[in-house]
Amino acid sequence: MLFFALPCMLYRFGASTPIAQLLDPAAMGTWVVCALLVVAGTVKFSMNDRIRWNDASFGALVAAFPNTGFMGVPLLVALLGARAAGPAILTILIDLVVTSSLCIALSRLDGADEHGASEAAKKALKGVALNPMPRAIVLGGVSSALGLKPVAPVMNTIGLLADAASPVALFTIGAVLARSQYVAAAEDHGPMPAADFVPPALIKLILHPLLVWCVGTAARAAGVPLDAFTLMVMVLVAALPSASNVALLAERFGADNGRIARIILLTTAAAFLTFSAAVALLHP
Repeated sequence: MLFFALPCMLYRFGASTPIAQLLDPAAMGTWVVCALLVVAGTVKFSMNDRIRWNDASFGALVAAFPNTGFMGVPLLVALLGARAAGPAILTILIDLVVTSSLCIALSRLDGADEHGASEAAKKALKGVALNPMPRAIVLGGVSSALGLKPVAPVMNTIGLLADAASPVALFTIGAVLARSQYVAAAEDHGPMPAADFVPPALIKLILHPLLVWCVGTAARAAGVPLDAFTLMVMVLVAALPSASNVALLAERFGADNGRIARIILLTTAAAFLTFSAAVALLHP
C-alpha cells in the first residue's frame, strides 16, 4: 500500500508546488553543505578499531538522513501548511541522490578492490533511479513546471492514495523499527558500548538541525536569497529522527545493522522531545 500511497502524496505536493521552490538553489546548497559536514564529521568521529569504513559510513548516513518521506512531509504540511512541502521534498531528493550515494561509496573503502567505491556509487544511483519516490517528485515537478495535471478521475484516485499515505507510513515506521529491533537482538554479541550509537543519535537530533540553522543564517547574512520560511522548514526536517530505511541498506551492504537499529530507535524515541522543542523554538 505504501508503495503507491507515498509516491502519490509526493507527486501531489510536487505538482502543487511552484517549480522555483522545488529547485531553490539557495536551499539546495545549504542542505548539501550541511549533509556533507555531518557525514564527514560522523565518519571521522566514529572510526576506531571496531568501526571501520563500512559501519562508520552507514552511521554517518543514519545521522544525516532524516525520516522525511514517511514522517516529515505529512507532519510538516499538517503543522505549517502545504507551502512546507517544497523544501521538505527538496531535501528528500538530495538525501536520496547525494547523501546516500556518497555514504554507500564510502562504505566500500574497506574492500580490497580499488573499484569498490565507484561500483557501489553506480549501484546506489541505479537504486535511486528505480526508487518510486524520486520519480514521483520529478513527475510532480514536471507537472508543476508545465501546468499539466491528470484528468479528474485519475487525480481523484491519486488524492485518495495520497491521503492514505500518513496513516500507512506510521504503520510502516512501526513495522520497520520492530524488524530492526529484532535484527539487533538476533545479531547481539554482547552489550554494545553506548559510545557506538549514542553520539550519532545526538548528531542527528541536535547537531544536524543546529548546523542547518547556522549555515542557513550565515548564508542569509551574506546575501544569499534563502527564504526564512524555507530555512525554518529545513531546520525542522533536520530535527526529525533518522530514516528507518537506512537499516535495510545497512543489512544489504553488510554493515552492523544492530548498531544502526539502535540509532534509529533512539532518535525516534527522543525526537518526541527534541522535535517538539525545535517546533516550539522556531514556529511563531
